[in-house]
Amino acid sequence: MTRRNYDLTGRVVLITGGNGGIGSATARTLLARGARVSVADIDPTTPARARELDATNAFGCVADVRDRESLDAAVAATVGRFGRVDVVIANAGLLAKAATLRNTPVEDIEKTLAVNVTGVANTVAAGLEQVIANSGQVVLISSVFAFINGMGTIPYAMSKAAVEQLGRGLRVELADHGVSVLTAYFSLVQTDMIARGVDEDPVVMELLGTLPKAMLKRITPATAAAALADGLESRSTRVIRPALWRPVSALRGIVGPQLDDRYAGDRRILDVLARLDARRTATSSTETPSKEPA
Repeated sequence: MTRRNYDLTGRVVLITGGNGGIGSATARTLLARGARVSVADIDPTTPARARELDATNAFGCVADVRDRESLDAAVAATVGRFGRVDVVIANAGLLAKAATLRNTPVEDIEKTLAVNVTGVANTVAAGLEQVIANSGQVVLISSVFAFINGMGTIPYAMSKAAVEQLGRGLRVELADHGVSVLTAYFSLVQTDMIARGVDEDPVVMELLGTLPKAMLKRITPATAAAALADGLESRSTRVIRPALWRPVSALRGIVGPQLDDRYAGDRRILDVLARLDARRTATSSTETPSKEPA
């Protein structure tokens, strides 16, 4: 049984990208466990949507993670409403349309890194003084793409590897302040982002079809949210879902290069990538900066 040593009752949690699949599910899960939640999202309907979650214990504010001042204002508004911030969850992210790096529009690369890397750093930095003052926690949403081959979605994989490194560094930098850093690694989460960016793209589905079926197991936003809440309550440093990815992460230094060698010589994979490389991709991210990553 998981050891609980961080009671969420009364804690104030700020979630960016809180209107999306993982963000919304996490807000609901944390509210059910007694927390108070501040949802920060670029969507102008965010305040109203937060009130629908809980008129008393949920608060919504409009913020763009690419704009540090916007996040500073969100933190200030949250403190104004609830008096403090204990936990910051940097959840906002996006996934650009699948493409090889050669035909990925520059705008897609820039948007992906601006939201998934700079936006995450902005979120943490904006809330850090409050989190330190309350010996709280920082939560980062990485991905199994931090340690598996990112073919077909290299900018996204790059961004998630960067988030992992942010978590590792912060864990040490904040240790003396009594602050925990939780990094989450999810694979395919059944959200609108995955529906549009993966399921509706036949070339991506064909590429995925060349991989072992076990690697394609999906989880629901509720499962991801429960993993985050459990991780917070136990002050964990990492959560990985589905659990089958744990040994892959642990053995990445051995497994990763072997898989890369295999993929580089797999004619099925190379043929699908050739078709992906041949199509011309208009600038097209599958989510706005308000949404969550897979």
